[in-house]
Amino acid sequence: MWRAAVAVRTVLGGRALRAMCVLVGGALVLAGCSNNTEESGPAVPKVSVDKVDAIAATVPDKIRQSGKLVVGVNIPYQPNEYKDASGKIVGFDVDLMDAVGAVLGVRVDYVESAFEKIIPAIQAGTYDVGMSSITDSKERQQQVDFTDYFKAGIQWAQQSGKPVDPGNACGKKVAVQATTVEHTDEVPAKSEKCVAEGKPAIDIKPFDEQSAATNALVLGQVDAMSADSPVTAYAIKQSGGVIESAGPVFDSAPYGWAVPKSSPLAAVLQAALNHLIANGQYRTITQNWGVQEGAVSAAVINGAER
Repeated sequence: MWRAAVAVRTVLGGRALRAMCVLVGGALVLAGCSNNTEESGPAVPKVSVDKVDAIAATVPDKIRQSGKLVVGVNIPYQPNEYKDASGKIVGFDVDLMDAVGAVLGVRVDYVESAFEKIIPAIQAGTYDVGMSSITDSKERQQQVDFTDYFKAGIQWAQQSGKPVDPGNACGKKVAVQATTVEHTDEVPAKSEKCVAEGKPAIDIKPFDEQSAATNALVLGQVDAMSADSPVTAYAIKQSGGVIESAGPVFDSAPYGWAVPKSSPLAAVLQAALNHLIANGQYRTITQNWGVQEGAVSAAVINGAER
């Protein structure tokens, strides 16, 4: 998850209890527990993309023969990947991968997975690609290769009118999604700094799903939330003014599609994405989802700087 700017989301296996509310149409609705769908927001148009024979010819034989690209994905993580009211997996990541599949002339099959199981499943050959707002990092590159397709940072949110300083949140309750970089690296480092300065530690509240972390902030169960910048922006928009940003975006890093180490698929995905960038369809997809600030000018392989 960031889920996106994640350093290590592959190490934790457990999933936390989910919050007891959901956001629908910008309004807070109490329920027994949060669900995996996001019914609010206007329909986002699909971009029509044609097959490119020269790029499709480079698809590995196994994928070409099956006619499908099996993609592991963890949801919900609005607006990148989540289920709509009909239960269909949708989002920015989905539209972009569908466009890549069209260039390659293959169908994209999305398989729902726990986030921490995606990279091991790629290594085992269960999935062809891992696509779940995964941050490309040097550490993760020891396990898989990445085709980088987007750039995101970390951004905090707070309840409107109740300021929290991300650089000095000592003693505050901060919600994160479990196993994201916010949970494993970013907020713990801030908490350790607090303790080193003789201040109270940050009370880190991990949640099984990002929607639950957002709900906890909306309900006032926590003081702040730390998440990937596109996710925080989406949550703020959907809250109808209940929550707001707490400072600027920081620690930007690339999202990448994970593939097995040394797989030729990394370069195939790179070529398909660069085609979409060159013809403007990539930009249109980012704009359709309102995430164009994180658009990249070129796809690269293993572009993480740390």
